[in-house]
Amino acid sequence: MTYVGQSVPGVVHPQRDEREAGAATWRDVVAAYVGLTKPRVIELLLLTTVPVMFFAARGVPALGLVAATVVGGAFSAGSASVFNCVYDRDIDEQMRRTRRRALPRHLVSPRAALVFGFVLAALSTAVLLAWVNPLSAVLSLTANAFYVFGYTMLLKRRTTQNIVWGGLAGCFPALIGWTAVTGALSWVPVVLFAVVFFWTPPHTWALALRYREDYANVDVPMLPVVAPAREVGRQVVLYSWVMVAVSLVLWPVAGTGLVYPVAAAVLGAVFLVEAHRLWGRARDTEDLARIQPMRLFHASNLYLSLLFVAVALDPLLTR
Repeated sequence: MTYVGQSVPGVVHPQRDEREAGAATWRDVVAAYVGLTKPRVIELLLLTTVPVMFFAARGVPALGLVAATVVGGAFSAGSASVFNCVYDRDIDEQMRRTRRRALPRHLVSPRAALVFGFVLAALSTAVLLAWVNPLSAVLSLTANAFYVFGYTMLLKRRTTQNIVWGGLAGCFPALIGWTAVTGALSWVPVVLFAVVFFWTPPHTWALALRYREDYANVDVPMLPVVAPAREVGRQVVLYSWVMVAVSLVLWPVAGTGLVYPVAAAVLGAVFLVEAHRLWGRARDTEDLARIQPMRLFHASNLYLSLLFVAVALDPLLTR
């Protein structure tokens, strides 16, 4: 149903923005609000939550607990993304990668987005408190707050270390998945936390290389903006080696079977080859078309996905 000449609650009518044609439908409204939560990011975060639950349970965890953790985690991650979109709406409007988001397109008002973010945060906390446990709820709130205040508001526009330390927020799902099952922390989820921590810079810097001009135009000092590509490549290789080494530490710390260490070694070797190839190309040229940073970006997504699949499968296949 099309609304002409009237406003949809929480949405700025497209006729008020010269860049938008036509009028907003309820489908547009839903798509706009869903987009604010960055569903792809939520998928990645849940991918590091659920497998850890299988590992903590040494098998299949209670499905009701998994469902509650997934819902609570999705609401929490979505809330953090909404707050990020509100705060960064000025630079999102100028960047090619982000200018089609709901706020730069004026499909959702900042005030409505803020309310939406707070509602998601409240729902997340309520779900985790009611059906998971208080520790998981506290960890989720901590991750949310750190992403919003630590990364988005404090680090992102001020330092090249923005994604290194700001990436801590994305490491918390490993802790949340473990505590959801056990109700306590241990060294096992801390190792997986560290894997994600060292994975984040290579993953993000590859993307930042691709959109280097975007970040430069809005004065966000991502490493690829302030350093030559060869230095970015060197840093990518260093973090990648540490990431792979840390991933193998889980074998003795958790006493896994052979499924996990074999998968970690193979996946790590492939990742290192791709990281060194990027560095090699970056030493020869600053031409992004030749450096091909998105190869590593996509490889990093596949690496993390398959590594955590191995985390889930190990207790199932090595009983």
